[in-house]
Amino acid sequence: MQSIFLLLGLSAAISATPLGQQVPLSETEPAGQVLASRKPLSGRFLHITDFHPDRLYKPGTSIDRSCHHGVGPAGYFGAEGTDCDAPLSLVNETFRWIEDNLKDNIDFVIWTGDSARHDNDEKVPRSAEEIVQLNKFMAQKWIELFSQGQSEDTLAAVSKLSVPVIPTFGNNDIMPHNIFDEGPNKWTKRFAEIWKGFIPEDQRHTFVEGGWFTSEVVPGRLAVISLNTMYFYDSNSAVDGCNAKDEPGYEHMEWLRVQLKILRSRNMKAILMGHVPPARSSEKKNWDETCWQKYTLWMHQYRDVVVGSLYGHMNIDHFMLQDSNKVKIASDADGKASIRSKANYLESLRDQWSSLPSPPTDVFKNFDEIMSGNYNSGVTSAKKGKKHNKKDKKKRKFLDKIGGPWAERYSVSLVAPSLVPNYFPSLRVVEYNITDLENVAFGADLTSYETHTTSDDLDYTAHETFESDTSTPEVQKKKKKDKKKKPNFKVPEPPSRTAPPGPAYSNQAFSWLAYTQYFANLTQINHEVATGQRGDDPRIDFEVAYRTDDDVYQMKDLTVRSYFKLAARIAEEDEADADSHSDSRIRAADWSATDKKKPINTAWRAFLSRAFVGFEDIDDLID
Repeated sequence: MQSIFLLLGLSAAISATPLGQQVPLSETEPAGQVLASRKPLSGRFLHITDFHPDRLYKPGTSIDRSCHHGVGPAGYFGAEGTDCDAPLSLVNETFRWIEDNLKDNIDFVIWTGDSARHDNDEKVPRSAEEIVQLNKFMAQKWIELFSQGQSEDTLAAVSKLSVPVIPTFGNNDIMPHNIFDEGPNKWTKRFAEIWKGFIPEDQRHTFVEGGWFTSEVVPGRLAVISLNTMYFYDSNSAVDGCNAKDEPGYEHMEWLRVQLKILRSRNMKAILMGHVPPARSSEKKNWDETCWQKYTLWMHQYRDVVVGSLYGHMNIDHFMLQDSNKVKIASDADGKASIRSKANYLESLRDQWSSLPSPPTDVFKNFDEIMSGNYNSGVTSAKKGKKHNKKDKKKRKFLDKIGGPWAERYSVSLVAPSLVPNYFPSLRVVEYNITDLENVAFGADLTSYETHTTSDDLDYTAHETFESDTSTPEVQKKKKKDKKKKPNFKVPEPPSRTAPPGPAYSNQAFSWLAYTQYFANLTQINHEVATGQRGDDPRIDFEVAYRTDDDVYQMKDLTVRSYFKLAARIAEEDEADADSHSDSRIRAADWSATDKKKPINTAWRAFLSRAFVGFEDIDDLID
């Protein structure tokens, strides 16, 4: 298939800054998931989210009755563009397609929750047992896909998986949905059994306590931290944020801090994953503010460790920047969102990005040179030198505002669109840098390591100020002002002053390079099934929707500064913006035009279209 060939061979062409000395590998088996084979890394992983399988789905039923009852247009593989959940035919075909096209070309799977149907049919309400059975069904699908040989009871014993699969709780994986009590609770205990094949043995007690765990996907080198975002979720009325020490959200953040501290001490890197993303704009707030504040601070202080963060839940494809300066933004309560309200949310992100520090006029033309700090070219005359110094001063001022040449003021969270066809079913393959990792094999490392807190970790008296630790004058002023403030938690140590920028900021081992977004055009596929064009055993084809290094996004890699550049381009005003804001200036951007009089911001239009997996008419949304 043509789409697969797009994934091949990229890693060999990468130039990167290698990491320093790594933890040596031993010959013992890892304490986590038992891996059946020792294959070299491919430099790719799968992110898939929000399956929402529904055993009650019936083709030909009404889309207004959950695709369970009546007569209507519900298609064989799902009702795209509706609130109906996913038929098992779609789930089974997705796993078949992964097996045929991706199974042997990925290193691990990020599975970010919601593996049960919504409770949207009053005639057939969900039950706790149904949620458990659907999640068992989904766990079994992964085990069948990646296990080697026969296993009589794959859910009762650790399976021999060819790649690690890392799950997390979704807000619909519990009952009632959104409500998750402090652990241990019935859900952490049940899922400890359901996910027994995915949770490292030495992490199972921790998982029962709070529903979070760490898995070393590249032993001794890279860990994935599965967050239980239900304790951060603003709609979870059973908990109250991350500020009080008796709240599970507080405990979760302390656990995360310790995990990142341990990984730093082992010279390892980490990917964070969860279900509910940390959305925070004028239109949308997903997390309790106290949890967002700590998360953003943690990301900044451990920016040498964290590779990136991955989420689902919102069904729309987008990203968000966390600003370590923590600007307060008013927000509305979370709730079920219409297409219009989601478009408004994306517009609010665009508005937010329009307030990013304004770069010099030529910053996009010379962005890579400027951001790497290599802009002090020589001059031969005093006149040229004076002109150069003036420009250089502007560039330095811009770099100070964004946290230095690597834009370390910010961190990024990526939100993948769903498999359930609220729009079109979708999945994502992320490519990452494997420089100096070509000979690393699964199962080649390490013995179990302890993750318990020490007496030092339990001392919550801050030894630093709460604000971010950067060298910019703006932040230094804040640090002086805030020295009198004493947070009720221990602030993480920042990276060493001699430490190089982490993989989220500088292209090196484990840095994300690009991703390919796939989708299945159910409108076409369901039509072909209905008209007999797909035969008696119809199948699904996933196509390439886009790549991040295409001519529109133009991302050389997925570092924070690449996302900063894309966000700034998306925020640029087009002709319609100028018409409605006559006093606004139109900054330099990448334009295309339907005619010479009306320039169109192609980056913004692509961002909006891709958010809805190409399902919605963008002109209608913009109008």
